[in-house]
Amino acid sequence: MDTLLIIKTGTKVDSLQDFPGDYEDWIADGMDWPLAQAKVVDVPAGDPLPAPDDITGVVITGSGAMVTEADPWIRQTADWLTQAVSARVPTLGICFGHQILAHALGGRVDWNPRGIEVGTVEIRLRAEAAEDPLFSVLPGRFYGQVSHSQSVLTLPPGAMALGESDMEPHQGFVVNGCAWGLQFHPEFDERITPHYVMHYRDRLAEQGRQIDGLLANVRPTPESSRVLRRFGEWLRSSR
Repeated sequence: MDTLLIIKTGTKVDSLQDFPGDYEDWIADGMDWPLAQAKVVDVPAGDPLPAPDDITGVVITGSGAMVTEADPWIRQTADWLTQAVSARVPTLGICFGHQILAHALGGRVDWNPRGIEVGTVEIRLRAEAAEDPLFSVLPGRFYGQVSHSQSVLTLPPGAMALGESDMEPHQGFVVNGCAWGLQFHPEFDERITPHYVMHYRDRLAEQGRQIDGLLANVRPTPESSRVLRRFGEWLRSSR
């Protein structure tokens, strides 16, 4: 049976408890893929991952966890992703998912030396993105929602960088022609992002960053969501 696997690696911040849905809901909605037709596996809770050849495609969610924590579930998920990408299972990692995917394939993940990147930022695509099956649906410059303190510092061997922002040189990459990482959150919108800005408020203040300016800059990012819908279309066409 064709199945979209959503690897749930974390949950939304506490201040969003009254906001409907969580990462898996927002991702499935962005892909125009009924959540009832997806398998959600909560790996921090100990849910087992299925055999890679039993699924059509994979999305790895964001998380409050850090790849460098190397908890058992992080190591197990990374090992599974190595197998899935080797088997050419279409894979999309978002934020933490982007980072654990890069780590699993031989890249290096650690704290972003430029500090926390959160809010709405401009993302600039590289020329190579125009030929990419997913990124080709995006304009050369667009706004995306971001919320992260760790980054992919070194891409995996053979990976191609696809986009960057002022604080993040690796906003997107592709490897093996079937696995993509997105540091930005295409499933977030202007209602969700302010909660992540506020979540980081104390650490941002320690870095001398102004919360008011970040909040004032939050805006709709309809262009960035195209990549999710395109991934869903790509999976359907490859069935």
